[in-house]
Amino acid sequence: MKVQRLRLMLWGTILLLLLAGCQTSTDDAGSKEMILATTTSTQDSGLLDELLPLFEEKTGYIVKTIAVGTGQALAMGEQGEADALLTHAPDAEQELERSGDVINRKRVMYNDFIIIGPVADPAGIKGLPVDTAFKQIADANALFISRGDDSGTHKKELSIWESTGIDPQGQEWYVETGQGMGDTLNVAAEREGYTLTDRGTYLAFKQHLDNMEVMVEGDESLLNIYHVMQVNPEKSEMINSEAAEAFVSFMVSEEVQHIIASFGVDTYGEPLFFPYAE
Repeated sequence: MKVQRLRLMLWGTILLLLLAGCQTSTDDAGSKEMILATTTSTQDSGLLDELLPLFEEKTGYIVKTIAVGTGQALAMGEQGEADALLTHAPDAEQELERSGDVINRKRVMYNDFIIIGPVADPAGIKGLPVDTAFKQIADANALFISRGDDSGTHKKELSIWESTGIDPQGQEWYVETGQGMGDTLNVAAEREGYTLTDRGTYLAFKQHLDNMEVMVEGDESLLNIYHVMQVNPEKSEMINSEAAEAFVSFMVSEEVQHIIASFGVDTYGEPLFFPYAE
């Protein structure tokens, strides 16, 4: 009986040691993972495919990317469900910064918003100022395809409608996809409607949009600025603040800014984004 009891005690000790080892390994693995909540434009454009392997190689962190509308990405930050954010809705970002939900917010890059539409241009908006173009689309009952997903692009679109005094909601000519920029561009092309898009995603999808072209561009109000930030580690014990801080530093580093400056030039003849680190 004593021998059997000793064996049971020995096996119990071994089992506890194994469980402790497994827990340590799991914790170590967890500390090497970082959740990045970002807008679909950084994913659809291919920029993250270029940058994240370099970040992982340099730091040893493993990035899990969640590409959603900027509104959803910011909500994840507010709820402590991500470690770092890369978004393009400055006003909404500043609200989270003021409330303390995000910290270490840095400007990274910019491109611009453009209005694209069918080559035939049924509303006759080509070359018009932004507000005038939106008014003319509404007056002509011309099909407008909206993301309708609370993304940075959607927020920008709604702000333009607001400035015109027009509420497009419920109008037959106004269609919301509830999808990302790439999918929305495809819907606009299929249905030959107008839409607001960031230039980077448009260039990345341009080869599939033969019947569409840029109608309105170059307005200062269409500047599209991206920021990177950490989620405040006080939001959750699960937040990997070290990884998030490393990611912020990486995105504003001279090396990454050079990569951003040249990204897309070989393929599209022009960069999809412009470096804009502070």
